Amino acid sequence: MRKIVYRSGSIIICLRNNGTLILKKDFSIAKLFSNIALNTFAMSVAGKNLKYLRKQKGWTQEECAVKLGIKRSLIGAYEEERAEPRLDVLEQLSEMFSLSLDELLLKDLADSSENYLAKRRRLKQGAERQVIQFVPVKAAAGYLAGYEDPDFVDELNTFTLPMLSGGHFRAFEIIGDSMLPTPSGSVIVGEKVEKLDFIKNGEPCIVVSRTDGIVYKRVQRANRNKAMLTLVSDNPSYPPYSVKAEDIAEVWQAKMIISKPVERPVWDVNQLANVVNSLQQQVSTMQKQAR
Repeated sequence: MRKIVYRSGSIIICLRNNGTLILKKDFSIAKLFSNIALNTFAMSVAGKNLKYLRKQKGWTQEECAVKLGIKRSLIGAYEEERAEPRLDVLEQLSEMFSLSLDELLLKDLADSSENYLAKRRRLKQGAERQVIQFVPVKAAAGYLAGYEDPDFVDELNTFTLPMLSGGHFRAFEIIGDSMLPTPSGSVIVGEKVEKLDFIKNGEPCIVVSRTDGIVYKRVQRANRNKAMLTLVSDNPSYPPYSVKAEDIAEVWQAKMIISKPVERPVWDVNQLANVVNSLQQQVSTMQKQAR
């Protein structure tokens, strides 16, 4: 007695009483295979495809067996065509890799350089590429007026970075020496901060404010006064200053810095003394604000 467990435009899978599977052809492939030849061919392809899919994921036979809930020895038997994959294993593979049973049993997935998986992987990679809008210095003034205008944002030049995905990113060109050793002309790639409460003290950020424009600073949040933020430069020659939270339009947490190679700076004794004095003043100012 046989029970039909799967039917498609190409094949019919039946379950024997002993639990094994048999594939039956339909009219569309009747001239190509006998029932026995089709069954042998399909199980051979299934074993090859299992091995191909496993290696595409970089899984060992043991890791693959764990994911499928079977013994490792069965993986080897299927791949070496010493045993026929069970229907539940075929169904798991189909679901895991978004394949139909037709594709799994009748199509050699490794046969073509542009096979089904390659196309799907290419489309997936294309969908995941993060498009980053770039705000150059010359567009800074316009950005303050148009940062909420989709048409303005769409006009900005874009680029992608393979190491960034899954977030909302934007890049800003900065000028000046307030954030040395980050050199003037660097491009800061930042991820959008949805709430000011999410910012950790000392995080370097691009801050877009209605009073100061676009600046790159480290952000300090006061413990008591939530309505104010303190912006601190890495270059101690520039004293920290405060801005009202209500005046801040956007904050982008710095994730990457793109800059050109620069020569090593030369410091003299007077410069070092000025740096130390400035640092002491900044520490004193921040201590007073925190009280």
